[in-house]
Amino acid sequence: MYLIAGLGNIGREYEGTRHNCGFEVIDLLSEKVGIKVNKIKYKGLIGEGTIEGEKVILLKPSTYMNLSGESVIEPVNFYKIPIENVIVIYDEMALDVGRIRIRPSGSDGGHNGMKSIIHNLNSDAFPRIRIGIGNSNGDAVSHVLGKFTEDERKIVNEAENTAADAVIEIIKNNVESAMNMYNSYKACEE
Repeated sequence: MYLIAGLGNIGREYEGTRHNCGFEVIDLLSEKVGIKVNKIKYKGLIGEGTIEGEKVILLKPSTYMNLSGESVIEPVNFYKIPIENVIVIYDEMALDVGRIRIRPSGSDGGHNGMKSIIHNLNSDAFPRIRIGIGNSNGDAVSHVLGKFTEDERKIVNEAENTAADAVIEIIKNNVESAMNMYNSYKACEE
């Protein structure tokens, strides 16, 4: 069984912001695999189904970004999901807009949502897919809570679609296969 958690903030005022890339990937993934994310459970919005023959839970934590771990830990504990089967998708300022980076484990890199998840799971040994949102050149909070330009949005939409494909690849084969396929990926500007 897998838990796929896309990080973001709930509320209309956060829709389309850089910080909500994880939520957007979950929405795309749910469309691709036909799993409706419409139940309130585990301090979030979830959908349950199968991908590549594996049982999965798609999760959009409703705890707000900085407490994401409080939502992620609940299904992990309830279903005894192995840490290596927890896939987290989130935004990354250290990557150019549209770049994707997949890793089997690692630090929080200063991302508060990841800090919360690592703290709650008491481990950093889970796969993650980071989506580049570009650097802030100043106020990080305003940057992550801001919206993409029209040109950036096209690039990010393509990157998020590819990130959803990467989740499927991780489940179908493994993290290494997804890394080989997608770590050099950069959405193209038209």
